[in-house]
Amino acid sequence: MPDLPSPQDATEAALFTECWDAALSYADLCTAGSAAAAELAREAFEQGIRELRAAESATVRGHGRRSARLPRIPLLLTAVRSTAAAWEEAGKGHKLDPDLRLWLHSDQAARYTGPPLERPVALRGLRDLQHADAELLWLAEAEALPLPLVARRLGLDPATAADELAQVGRMFRDRCHRNHLDSPLDAECRSYARLLDAVTRSPAADTPDDLSRHLATCHPCAEAAACLRLHGGGLPGALAGGVIGWGGLAYLERRRRAAEVRLGAGRPDRADPDTGDPAHPAGRTRIARHGPLVAAVLVSLLALAVSLMPFGGDTADDGAGRADAERQPVADPGPSLPAAPPAGPSGTPSPEPSRTHTPDSPADRRIPDPEPQGTSSATPAPETTGRGAPAACRVDYALVNQWPDGFQAAVTVTTRDPLASWRVGFTFPDGQRVTQTWDGSAHQDGAAVTVTAADYNKSVAAGGKLAFGFLASWSGANRPPSGFTLNGRTCAAV
Repeated sequence: MPDLPSPQDATEAALFTECWDAALSYADLCTAGSAAAAELAREAFEQGIRELRAAESATVRGHGRRSARLPRIPLLLTAVRSTAAAWEEAGKGHKLDPDLRLWLHSDQAARYTGPPLERPVALRGLRDLQHADAELLWLAEAEALPLPLVARRLGLDPATAADELAQVGRMFRDRCHRNHLDSPLDAECRSYARLLDAVTRSPAADTPDDLSRHLATCHPCAEAAACLRLHGGGLPGALAGGVIGWGGLAYLERRRRAAEVRLGAGRPDRADPDTGDPAHPAGRTRIARHGPLVAAVLVSLLALAVSLMPFGGDTADDGAGRADAERQPVADPGPSLPAAPPAGPSGTPSPEPSRTHTPDSPADRRIPDPEPQGTSSATPAPETTGRGAPAACRVDYALVNQWPDGFQAAVTVTTRDPLASWRVGFTFPDGQRVTQTWDGSAHQDGAAVTVTAADYNKSVAAGGKLAFGFLASWSGANRPPSGFTLNGRTCAAV
């Protein structure tokens, strides 16, 4: 960890580690390089820790009275934003993201430091909660941590944590509704306040057309609607947008990915003894007990497979088929992509001299490391482009979230070839405009968008995946993009 304030005890040391990761993640979004991100995170962390200690000291002196402050991580994230604003004023804005610099001079940024009744309702609602309730809501919703893990960190009973989270969500909703009514609303907004409350309470309620039109043009009411609608999965975005402001959705995506990497995709928490997880001693005992039976079954299956194999000469085609079977990752859930020659420095395949294929050559015995994302029982046929040639890549475009004038999307590309760097191109059909990206840099020319690799994710192994996300604006229609390419070569859609 960089040179940061010294923790006062073991509890604060553990807190520092968790909070530093979050502050650095947001600082990286706010800056134009890794060195600037570390510098911004250090300054903001020092400022935030001082505020945190002062608030906790004031609570002790007040004999346990609640101090109106944010939970730890949101407090440090707002410190990152305020430190970035101080950089802009001090002439250090060249270190910041250009889009953030524009936002810092906008009316939206002014709301976070303006009169309290004009600040985002999510920010005010989170401050109004008891500290432990606010921590529970933020860790479970915004940081994407599994609820049993959050319960243990906060000293809650994991068996009742879900009920407590639901109750805290309702309290947060009530605080946001009250704060919305306390805001300086005009006559039209106030006339829709009661209807907005009623519509957002029920997941089955339809939004009237006139209210939909109003929400499409009134940012404060749309912001309140996101906080009041607890169903539908929009609460994390409402929290991040109201507390962090610029880059809130991108921060959520980063934290979601970080949680998956830390805890393991598909395993949100360490398994208990009943699951048979090898990480648990009981799981290891169960595996050892059933090991001979499993081995016997595998041997029987292998013998059956050998008995069904065709006999005859060992042709080149047969050897290639066995090599493809060896190269198929056991844990790859999607269709396999055929192997290709090694890539040169530009990420394109290097030419190879013509040679006779030898089934048992070392090249056939190379097996790429699979990604542990599932299982596959068969090897599908390679996907092809419209001309019948094997596709160089496979792309999965996912619409993560959408609101009246914008949306968030994620793109995952599986490459057939190893890459030293990458460039993904696609075309929007409805005039959408990219406003922010992460895990890559975007350039848009009309409807055509090109996303290039970041410094830390340029290299991709053969059969590996690259991914990036972005925010964009839309109007009228929001059909998915088409014409995906990887380094100029056509990709097949999943």
